[in-house]
Amino acid sequence: MHRCCTSAGRSVIGKRWFSSLNNDKIVASVLFERLPVVVPKIDPTVYAFQEFSFIWRQQYQREYPESFLKKSDTRGKGDYQIDYKPAPRITEANKTNDRRSLQRALDKRLYLLVHGTTHGSPSEKPVWHFPEKVYDSEETLRKCAESALKSVIGDLSHTYFVGNAPMGHIAVQPTEDKEKTSFKRFFFKSQVIATNKFNIRKCDDFVWVTKDELLVYFPEQAEFLNKMIIS
Repeated sequence: MHRCCTSAGRSVIGKRWFSSLNNDKIVASVLFERLPVVVPKIDPTVYAFQEFSFIWRQQYQREYPESFLKKSDTRGKGDYQIDYKPAPRITEANKTNDRRSLQRALDKRLYLLVHGTTHGSPSEKPVWHFPEKVYDSEETLRKCAESALKSVIGDLSHTYFVGNAPMGHIAVQPTEDKEKTSFKRFFFKSQVIATNKFNIRKCDDFVWVTKDELLVYFPEQAEFLNKMIIS
């Protein structure tokens, strides 16, 4: 009898599903980000501290013999010497404010937003939102998030999902349309890997925006997103 109970318990635990007491729908949303391409500018306060630390260490540094320091000048110079020129921080996309390009705000993180109808949009009107999908019958909620992103960019070979658990969630209440029920939106983080262009589809428009720009698109959820997105 004990073995039967144990086997039945394992079969129940082995299955995964998501449910709610009031039958709220669950939406998997993807925070798709491009990491900084160039080193961000140092904050003036941090720069002042680093400068002070350098001057302080200079007082106690070890002095090497002059003959040792000049050894680098005796090395032969050949064709391998290459003049290093840093890439410009300000690109053409920055100058034209082309938010459809990944070649802008190189020292900051960029996040993908798409424009179109989505679950919970008032009166089925197109709105700006993250790539997302209503949970249906996927094995896990992350699989649902992967499906949502794949439907927008077509291929996940240049993406990396950070962890299996969501980075945050929010309960969304209906506003204008009283017939619609509330739902829960779970956010998953994914990052751009080794590419600077995607074939975005299944939407009216799309933008790549910084965190500060992103908060303008979601004024009602700005406080929540500002706490969830640490960058």
